[in-house]
Amino acid sequence: MLALILSFLSFLPQQDTVPADTVRANRVLTVNRVLIIGNKITRNAIISRELSLKAGDTISSNRIEKILTLDKNKIYNLRLFNTVMVRWIDLGTQEADILVDVSERWYTFPVPVFDIADRNFNEWIQNYGGDFSRVNYGLRLYQYNFRGRNETVRLTAQFGFVKRFELSYRLPYIDRKQKHGLIFDFDYVEPKNIAYATEDHKLVFLRADENLRTTVGAGISYTYRKSFYQTHLLTAQFRNSHINDTVAFLNPNYYGNGRVRQRFGTLTYSFNADHRDVIAYPLNGYQVAATVEKVGLGLGDDVDLWSITAAYAHHREVAKGWYFSNFTSFYRMFPERQPYAQLFGLGYKRQFVRGYEVYVVEGPFYALNKTTLKRRIFSRQWDFGRMRIEQFRYFPISIYAKVYADMGYAENNPLYREQTLNTRLSNRWLGGLGAGLDIVTFYDFVTRFEYTFTREGTSGFFFHVRKEF
Repeated sequence: MLALILSFLSFLPQQDTVPADTVRANRVLTVNRVLIIGNKITRNAIISRELSLKAGDTISSNRIEKILTLDKNKIYNLRLFNTVMVRWIDLGTQEADILVDVSERWYTFPVPVFDIADRNFNEWIQNYGGDFSRVNYGLRLYQYNFRGRNETVRLTAQFGFVKRFELSYRLPYIDRKQKHGLIFDFDYVEPKNIAYATEDHKLVFLRADENLRTTVGAGISYTYRKSFYQTHLLTAQFRNSHINDTVAFLNPNYYGNGRVRQRFGTLTYSFNADHRDVIAYPLNGYQVAATVEKVGLGLGDDVDLWSITAAYAHHREVAKGWYFSNFTSFYRMFPERQPYAQLFGLGYKRQFVRGYEVYVVEGPFYALNKTTLKRRIFSRQWDFGRMRIEQFRYFPISIYAKVYADMGYAENNPLYREQTLNTRLSNRWLGGLGAGLDIVTFYDFVTRFEYTFTREGTSGFFFHVRKEF
């Protein structure tokens, strides 16, 4: 499948190059001033942090356009602005001014919670018939760009299928050089319906009138943004959970050995090198990400687990309006034998082969590859200048037609192997091939409509509200 797409690329027209005679005569420029306009809430320092050029810097006129394009993408990826324009003003000498013009977004969102409790829309429809009793409701409040410093406050009060209360406070920078930051998290969760087992790669749920599990968690994260594109994250968390006796009876391995309580600390280190043009829906650039996690710190914890996850994504324009992207990831945990509550694999956290959205393939190891070729078929921007609320005047929309091919492999869980369970999709390569449409619009909202054929001979329509990877 991957070879088919790659061979198709060879027949595409090559991207036009700029003739040499269109390039301006090269000069050495000195930056005179950096001017920032349009930011009524956002502090100048948050924007200037993303700029490569400062007052007094020198740069050749042949390189300045490329540098400012990269800076424009970095500012836009803060997700604070609807539009960003960065250009240089030739002062007619050996000097130039840098002008940054931004249009701010709306930063306060009280969002009603009305979503499904399942992993995705397709699982809710196909496995549970669109049962509205599996819907959560409540209120989620987002305060972006708090104090104009790109800080984020999130409050959640959720009821229904899963009762959940959350508080998160993100401070991206706590120092003048804007390299160090902190994140504080707290959550309290009480579901009356939980997945207590997996049968034929589908989650089996238990529903009751009383709470089936109570979990309290708290964590603190330290972030270090060494450069424009590299971020390090160190997180310490503690979780305390208790399950109903019925859950432990139906699956004694839920917490292991029939236990009804589980406590553990977690230490996680993550590295992210993100060189994508637009994080919300990248078309060019690449990303390298890796995470090492230790669950159970040896202080009377009930879990002992190491895991490592790594991923690489590459995006590029292969011809005018044609875009190729590829994503590869793998996961490994050890010891391999773990309680059911700690199992992971394909099907969790958007790590799935397209066409298998309704399944999970749990085990100590998986590898995944996704390849997409897309063509932009429509792109337009509207500016409703008469709208009173300035932050909603700008409305862009882009539509992409695409074909894709995915493949993945997951080892079976040792306990499943011993009991001959969940063997249909494990220890074998899975494949999905399909076509679809992506719609990208304002405030980074992405919808995907896909029709996929699988290696097992099945096919179906799938709907998603997030980017592929």
